[in-house]
Parts: sequence; C-alpha cells; structure tokens
Amino acid sequence: MKKVIIIHCWEGYSNYCWYPNAKKELEDKGYEVIVPKMPETNLPKFKAWLSELQRVAGEPNQNLYLIGHSLGCITILRYLEGLKGNEKIGGVILVAGFTDDLDLKEIKGFFEIPIDFEKIKSHCSKFVAIHSDNDPYVSLKEGDIFKEKLGAKLIIKHNMGHFSGEIEKKESCTQLPEVVESLLEISE
Repeated sequence: MKKVIIIHCWEGYSNYCWYPNAKKELEDKGYEVIVPKMPETNLPKFKAWLSELQRVAGEPNQNLYLIGHSLGCITILRYLEGLKGNEKIGGVILVAGFTDDLDLKEIKGFFEIPIDFEKIKSHCSKFVAIHSDNDPYVSLKEGDIFKEKLGAKLIIKHNMGHFSGEIEKKESCTQLPEVVESLLEISE
C-alpha cells in the first residue's frame, strides 16, 4: 500500500486547514495517510521534527510519499538528505516551502547547514512545488529554486496566501485540490 505523510506547518496540527480534506480524498483512493502532530509546534526544534518524521516514515521505500506545508517542507528535505545509500522514496509535494530561515530566529536550527539538493535528488526524483502569488511569508522565487534545483513541477496559485488556516481575518484554506492531483500524478 502507498503511504502518504503530511508534515504540517509551524503552529499547525493534524486537522488544520487543507490537511483533513487531502487526507480523506487520498484515503478514498486507497492510500494510507498519516498527519502526525509534530512536537512543540509553537516553538519547533529541528531535531525533534526530523526525528518524528523518521519515526512515522519507518523504512523508506518507493511507496512512501511526503507532503510538506511551509516548515514541513524543509523537514522533508532534511529527511531526504539523511537517507542512506540507495534508499529512495516515491515523491514529494512542497506547499509554500522555502530554502532559508526567512530571517526568523525561531527556525534558524532548520537551516544551519546549506541544503544539499544533489543528495536530496539521489533519494527522490519526483517533486512538485505549490506556491501562491500573494504569500505574505514566502516569495515566488522559492518555487523557482525548487524547480531549478530539484526539477520540481511548479504550480503557482493566485491569491491563496500561505495556504493556511484562518490568519488575521483571512479565510482558511480548507481545500487544495492540487495536492491530491499532484500526488496521484507522481504516484502512478
């Protein structure tokens, strides 16, 4: 059975924003879907998040697919960097991902060393990056970096913010069909 793990954002949780909808749709199509509660989500620590992803993922294989949202994306990339030898997973979807600490001291631990894109690509060959043209935190250039460095298919959505739950009186993003469509496409 194909296994999908959705790694939530900073201050996120398992039933936040679009995760429940994506989980249900993928389960209806026969996937096992896990949305773990990441540790200390209000003040995330890199080693704790990486350790939780490693625990939930179990033995990496071609039937494992990872979906990250915001800080969940760098957690996934660091996970891939840590795989050994010829270990490979099926594919990755990065939603509102970024490649530096965005000048936020709280997440500097996730970016202490440069990202090794070549090593990441040696463990996964299918990437999709989904970004919004009005994300208040993450520039569209991040999607271009994923496209260039990982060969990611880049999807740019209009006026979708950070694809989050209700923030500053903005409506919650409860559905993101491109996540499910992309997962189905890369897992065929």
